[in-house]
Amino acid sequence: MDPKGLVEKAKREGRSALTEAESKQVLMCYGVPVVEEGVAKTAREAVLLAEKIGYPVVLKGLGAKLTHKTERGLVRLNIGTGEDLLAAADAVARAAGDDLEGYLVQPMIGGRREFVAGLFCDPQFGPVVMFGLGGIFTEALDDVVFRIAPVSEEQAEMMIGELRSSRLLQAFRGDAPARREEIVRTLVGLSRLGMEMTDIVEVDVNPLIIGADGRVTAVDALVVLGERPVPPAARPPVAGRDVFKFFNPQSVAFVGASSQFGKWGETLFTNVVAGGYEGKIHLVNNKGGEIFGRPVYRSVTEIPGDVDLGVVTVPAASVPGLIPEFKAKGIRYMLLTTSGFAELGSEGKALEKELVRKADEAGVVILGPNTMGLASPHAKFNCVWAPYSPKPGSISMISQSGTMGSIFLHFAEEENYGIRAYSGTGNEAMITIEDYLSGFREDDRTNAILLFIESVKNGPRFFEEVSRVSINKPVIILKGGRTEAGQRATASHTGSLASNTRVFETACRQAGAVLAKQPLELFDLAAAFSFLPLPKGKRVAIMTMGGGMGVVATDACIESGLEIPRLPEHVISRINELLPDYWSRSNPVDMVAVADLEVPLRVMEVLASWDGCDAVFHIGTGERGLFGGRKVRIFNTVHPGAMPKWLEDSERLIADIYRQFVAHTITLMKKYEKPILGVSMDGKIVTDIDGGGYKGISFPTPERAVRVLARMVEYGGWLERAAAGQADRAGI
Repeated sequence: MDPKGLVEKAKREGRSALTEAESKQVLMCYGVPVVEEGVAKTAREAVLLAEKIGYPVVLKGLGAKLTHKTERGLVRLNIGTGEDLLAAADAVARAAGDDLEGYLVQPMIGGRREFVAGLFCDPQFGPVVMFGLGGIFTEALDDVVFRIAPVSEEQAEMMIGELRSSRLLQAFRGDAPARREEIVRTLVGLSRLGMEMTDIVEVDVNPLIIGADGRVTAVDALVVLGERPVPPAARPPVAGRDVFKFFNPQSVAFVGASSQFGKWGETLFTNVVAGGYEGKIHLVNNKGGEIFGRPVYRSVTEIPGDVDLGVVTVPAASVPGLIPEFKAKGIRYMLLTTSGFAELGSEGKALEKELVRKADEAGVVILGPNTMGLASPHAKFNCVWAPYSPKPGSISMISQSGTMGSIFLHFAEEENYGIRAYSGTGNEAMITIEDYLSGFREDDRTNAILLFIESVKNGPRFFEEVSRVSINKPVIILKGGRTEAGQRATASHTGSLASNTRVFETACRQAGAVLAKQPLELFDLAAAFSFLPLPKGKRVAIMTMGGGMGVVATDACIESGLEIPRLPEHVISRINELLPDYWSRSNPVDMVAVADLEVPLRVMEVLASWDGCDAVFHIGTGERGLFGGRKVRIFNTVHPGAMPKWLEDSERLIADIYRQFVAHTITLMKKYEKPILGVSMDGKIVTDIDGGGYKGISFPTPERAVRVLARMVEYGGWLERAAAGQADRAGI
């Protein structure tokens, strides 16, 4: 019987799962290498099957309700004779009771290596394929990986390589290497099953045994039937051009304008004016009059001329009544900071739903509600609650948290990042994370996109948009609520090993996103991806003013999957000409505290030009002048008036030396297209020296620099695989 026929038969019988025999029939149709076996109605038939298969055999109880056979004592292994089989059948029958429908007889498959594979359906992202270490330690060791379906052969290969226990698939204690192509076929087959058999909600293949000869065999399987979770209906996408209208308005009306310090109607208006906005500003309040010497209109309909954007801060109950006025005035875009909608529960959700319905009918696009606002430095439009105003740059950030948005704006301002745009998403009643991604994908001024996400409303579209954006620019994501368990109550190992966070992170990585674990890491990654060239590999050259820090950096690199290659003779010879005889002659290059400020620059160029490395770390080499500046200030404080004449202009000279060092690193990055990252106690991550898009980047610890470079290498690898996949599909 074909797979669909088996499923339909089980459904007609009111069953929620296929029997083990039926499950394997389905899996065999999708390329999973299942064990050869037979079904017997009676113990005597089981003996006949065993004689045909050949002893030793495995006997299992078979029945639609027998899903956890091992725990119920329904599996008997290594049976060597017919007499033993009859005794085992009797014991299985007593343990199964009325649930027993027959027996399953299999050859005894030998193998010391057990894995697990499976499929389950995530409410957000749909079918998900799993592979991991199997057997009785599946949950205990939790060594599993996931992929969102559909899964290609290349992605299946990557799943295998990502397991901590993947070395067990190599030659192992006399056993042959596992036939990886059979594992790949299993994972791809499960993916196809998940996409085609929509009545199947879970599949569990455990164990997947690797024999001494490397053959892969599924000896147990469970297929669970049911209705797949249906995600909430997604809103129609908002066009990118409509998203960008919010970031470059020519005229703005503040509806709910106020003169009271600290109110939203005052703060947003004040911050926009303070930011130097050059468009027309109109104030609206139903009381009329004047605010700070500006006329106040009672309604937007009274405003002369066109209005591009309405910034609304009035109470929630008053907002729906504004829609007809916006329509009459021709205002198509509403930035709605007001709270009191879906975030408050059922009544708020109903109010928000009605607001969206009216806005759709009127052709009004709403950003929000319940948003902190947005910032667009290139347009000098700083319409946010937070009192920060970063300069124009190339980083765009979208945040589902106003607090995280405030932190980002403050950090960008303090660290000299420069941003393209910022927006708090609020409740995403109309404009969603996916709409922002679609819009900024086409934006030439955005080099990197930062997302702080607590949840997504449309998993498949989110996955698609991140995949499309990542081809051209990095998407860096920090997920809130990563430690929530989110476990499902399921019938299989596969489902129980998954969590909402795990699946989300899987989707992000599969789509090419770069994941951060902390806000500080998010900002570090933003700087690196925005201002450094992407490494072409994972080989790192290190130069340091002290051996200890070089050792620390080396350890961090190796632990993060980077490589520290040995210096070849021709590189050693070139550095011999620059450093004393007692230098390390190895990577890391210990600069042995040379006093000549030109030497580190020349050594750096030797390393940057070396085709055996893909990135350069400099540790402490760029801050010697800064140390000197501090020493001068301390001397002048303790011994006022005793400053030697040759030191009087030292601070400016030292600052110039440091800037020359940074400018040199930028020149080398442009020349050799390799990232050069510093480790410095200066405190500033990004310098204000602009080198045609590149900037000097330094981190306060080697670990932070290494984490950033490792993520850049991972993203570069994803880009290579994505490009290769596109070429294969195009037949190139």
